[in-house]
Amino acid sequence: MSNWTPAKDEKNQGTLEFEISRAQVEEGLEQAFQRNKDKISVPGFRKGKISKQFFFSKFGEEALYQDAMDAVLPAAYEAAVEEAGITPVGRPNIAPVSMEKGKAWTMQAVITTAPAIELGDYLNLEVDKQDTKVTDEDVAAEIKRLQEGQAELVLQEESTKAEKGDTVIIDFDGSVDGEHFEGGQANDFSLELGSGQFIPGFEDQLIGHVSGEDINVNVTFPEDYQAANLAGKEALFEVKIHELKRKALPELDDEFAKDVDEEVETLAELEAKVKTRLSDEKAQSAQEAFEDAVLTKAVDNAKVDGDKIPEAMIDEDVHRQMDQYFAQLQQQGISREMFFQISGQTEDDMHKQFTDGAEKRVKTNLVLEAIVKAENVQPSDEEVEAEISRLAETYKMEVEQVRAAVSASMLKHDIAMREAMKKLTDSAVAK
Repeated sequence: MSNWTPAKDEKNQGTLEFEISRAQVEEGLEQAFQRNKDKISVPGFRKGKISKQFFFSKFGEEALYQDAMDAVLPAAYEAAVEEAGITPVGRPNIAPVSMEKGKAWTMQAVITTAPAIELGDYLNLEVDKQDTKVTDEDVAAEIKRLQEGQAELVLQEESTKAEKGDTVIIDFDGSVDGEHFEGGQANDFSLELGSGQFIPGFEDQLIGHVSGEDINVNVTFPEDYQAANLAGKEALFEVKIHELKRKALPELDDEFAKDVDEEVETLAELEAKVKTRLSDEKAQSAQEAFEDAVLTKAVDNAKVDGDKIPEAMIDEDVHRQMDQYFAQLQQQGISREMFFQISGQTEDDMHKQFTDGAEKRVKTNLVLEAIVKAENVQPSDEEVEAEISRLAETYKMEVEQVRAAVSASMLKHDIAMREAMKKLTDSAVAK
């Protein structure tokens, strides 16, 4: 039994009072007792052999209330939310109202709910047509990029002056106010001029110099430099140029084509293959841009009740985005702590970064869910099974592993959202 009471002075908030039946309480107490009995030492009993009745007579069932609550609260809360027909966001603030011995427990949850969405036009939308044409200039630029990738660094004569794009082998020793600083020294360092690898101004001051020269490079560290002790400081780098290397591009001929792609025999074949690939990529990009434009228009046409996304929803989205980002880094062997150490950023810095766009992401999700409801999109069990098989194949897992890892309701939600998106794009027109 549950009772939902909206807040009078705050939109998208309210109080949910619900009951945990005595039968559920008894089940929770049993689970709590089984988890704790091996830890209890009572004279006359071996550990783990004390009876529940004796435990209750000596310590009272109240001693297990917290563990019992942890066991039964999630299911009871979920059932109460479903009965009340609300959509909570963020974490609820749950507190007991009544926990009398021998009776059902009454709980109260202060909840933030998702705002109502008033849909505007979302079908048969008109958006700008995307350009999918691949020009000769596009092909030439890609061939040039491939040519750059095949370039060799050739050692230049000592009299050759360094230009942007050249690579110099240097020693450098940096100091601030005559004091050398950690990380400011290196020998035989390879630096491509114009790459932006060093702080602004450093690479430019090497242009025009030749091998064997000693150069004093004066720079100012940026105000936001990650090493706080150097930020905004003027520095002197004593630089020695040992070698100067310049890219030598291969000739654009049939031999070059075969080196780049073993499936072609001539430069003409390579150009044709590049054009086909660019066409496919441009068509894919155009489709994605078309879908984004359609969705953006549908979202712009919709209104949020109260004209405001609850902060709890924005915060929840930010944390989800951050978790996904760090999970991807973890797959590359970079832990959360390692990332912060390498980047010099803090948890708050990352939170601010992911806050940008969070409100739009949340509204977009709410609009798609509203379309699912308006269009009565209900994925079948067959579609869920097909999705499980697809996920198993994608992640190289057993079907049963996937089924155990994700709930059917979650999969139905994801499928429904995709079908809603398909309804939008299938009905839209590009002009």
